[in-house]
Amino acid sequence: MSILLTDNVSPAARRDILDLEQKISSFRSGDIADEAFRKFRLTRGVYGQRQPGVQMIRIKLPHGRISASQLVRIADLSDKYATGNLHATTRQDIQLHFVKLADSPQLWAELEDAGITLKEACGNTVRNVTGSARAGIDPLEPFDITPYAYHVFDYFLRNPICQDMGRKFKISLSSSEKDSAYGYMHDVGLIARIQDGKRGFKVMLGGGLGAQPFSAQTAFEFLEEDRIIPFIEGVIRVFDRYGERQKRHKARMKYLLNDIGLEELLRRIEEETPALKNKIFSVDSAPFSVSEQYADRPEVSGYTLETENQKLNNWFKTNVFEQKQAGWYAVQLRVLLGDMHSDTARALAQIVKQYAADDIRVTVNQGYLLRFIRPEDLPAVFEALDALGLAEPGFDTTADITTCPGTDTCNLAISSSYGITRALERMMHDEFPDLVFNDDIKIKISGCMNGCGQHSVANIGYHGSSLKNGAYVLPALQVLLGGGFNGKGEGLIADKVIKIPAKRGPESLRSLLRDFEANAFDGEYYSDYYARQGKNYFYQLLKPIADLKTLVDSDYIDWDHTEQYVTEVGIGECASVLIDLVATTLTEASEKLGWAQEALAESRWADALYHAYNVFITGARAALMSRDIPTNTQHGIVSDFDKTFAVGPSHGNGAGFHEAEGDFKALVFSINKQEPSEEFARRFIAQADTFLQAVQAYRNQQIEQEGAPELQELTQAQDS
Repeated sequence: MSILLTDNVSPAARRDILDLEQKISSFRSGDIADEAFRKFRLTRGVYGQRQPGVQMIRIKLPHGRISASQLVRIADLSDKYATGNLHATTRQDIQLHFVKLADSPQLWAELEDAGITLKEACGNTVRNVTGSARAGIDPLEPFDITPYAYHVFDYFLRNPICQDMGRKFKISLSSSEKDSAYGYMHDVGLIARIQDGKRGFKVMLGGGLGAQPFSAQTAFEFLEEDRIIPFIEGVIRVFDRYGERQKRHKARMKYLLNDIGLEELLRRIEEETPALKNKIFSVDSAPFSVSEQYADRPEVSGYTLETENQKLNNWFKTNVFEQKQAGWYAVQLRVLLGDMHSDTARALAQIVKQYAADDIRVTVNQGYLLRFIRPEDLPAVFEALDALGLAEPGFDTTADITTCPGTDTCNLAISSSYGITRALERMMHDEFPDLVFNDDIKIKISGCMNGCGQHSVANIGYHGSSLKNGAYVLPALQVLLGGGFNGKGEGLIADKVIKIPAKRGPESLRSLLRDFEANAFDGEYYSDYYARQGKNYFYQLLKPIADLKTLVDSDYIDWDHTEQYVTEVGIGECASVLIDLVATTLTEASEKLGWAQEALAESRWADALYHAYNVFITGARAALMSRDIPTNTQHGIVSDFDKTFAVGPSHGNGAGFHEAEGDFKALVFSINKQEPSEEFARRFIAQADTFLQAVQAYRNQQIEQEGAPELQELTQAQDS
């Protein structure tokens, strides 16, 4: 099948798409190992589902920004290649499910035609850059973070420093001190500030969720705006160099920070300064400035809407706010489960074209935000949205639960997220109708401990799990409490309190809400109430619900299911394969040398240098693997190679690559000692080329003396 590529597709994207098509062909013919292909496709936004033979496609929307026409394009492609559903995520992406692998290159090509990418939406790369959806219209913001979010995204897209890290890397930008983009749970979290009349950001490092969530540490209370991108580049380079690579569960930035401490991390970041592509990076805000047509309209500022339609009144109170541009209003859409049908998406795009600015934002709680709506148009907008089921009051309130897809599609999920979310929202609607006006308590749900639903930063969180009762297993929910923001605006990580049968989720939430109503002080935030009462208080409160002696037959059946529950591991995409790991690694090094030479030809000195650096790392890893020496961090690979392959009788290996121990380390790490000039790039690439040839010659000699290597089995690993 030939890929149709329009003139709107950039040369870089064109090559990526054709490369994906070629790799799919090689994978299907057995010429590329499953694990290598998995790593490749993930960085192209193609993610294996729980169901065999189909993929989830993650569409990368920087800062969640999307135009009406782009929304229509995604809807059309969902109809053409997927299921007609658009799933909004907590990272402001849109996902399509049940896509055939063979269709993914053409789907990508048709997205790129509309200015949308899949590149680095998954995998061990810089993931989508998220930000406050209200940016640019937020009455509390010191300035609009939109251009900064876009330039961070653009700077690291296809950047050599973050193409093959130990794990994923996440960045967020918040408009104000409310930290609505949850910077405190990101690898790098930025909060907009002005100091002495200058723009800048509070910088937080090393936050993260998963099985062991960490709050980020403050690196700077204020860092000038033009130093932000160079600083992040330094952080990523250090993470790439020293981050864990073997123990996947320890391979996040938060563990590196925890191991070496903030002071040492900042020292290592400073060491990278000479090698940075840019020492300062000024952001051009002009393309993102508000058009003159959206100037203040003070004659209609402070508009109120009161009608006999109670739903309309509630919608206006909870889903609508006046922007910082006086007389203009924004409308927030509450979307159950983050799922929107393609027909609904197309109709929404028409509403935007008629009534709003062509700048839709996907929100971090899986909704949508429409901007620059005239107050006199709000009743008509409500009617149009209500006809689509998009005018439910209570956006980002207690009644608006954030959730991941769970076992509906995800390989890693343990129990149903969608089912319990529907049940909880239904219970709150029936028994606690006023919660649509409560925006202090946030409820978040994930299908497993990994935290795509961000349960660890919820005031009340749940994640999917399982429980054993004798010979039987039942679906369960781990209850977490006390996360999110307290009354001081501090971001907190929730405590694990107790595990309960999944079918008792509504009973647990009912108990928690009634307890809060009865015992909280007036105006007390939920996380402050949790801290005041203490973990044991809530454990005792929920303990009767966790009692397995009172189980009934329905407790063994998960939400949205009729069959008895069993714990399932996601199905891999194909059988295991046998490969020569050293040869595969050397091929990878050769590819990186090609990228270095290409960057050199295009006068991209910093990029060329980093590709060449990776040639040294990958080649050294191959040589160490040939001697059955385990490898881990890049820094460790260099040190071990330096010691193992130095010339001299003390080493006794007969395969010296350098005269004395320390020589190889000095050569490789010279990358961060000099400015990225043409002369340095040419020399460094030539040295990398010579080194790779030497490693390949050594490997050929080893095979000649010892015989062909024993092929090793690789099986499908889980995506994440």
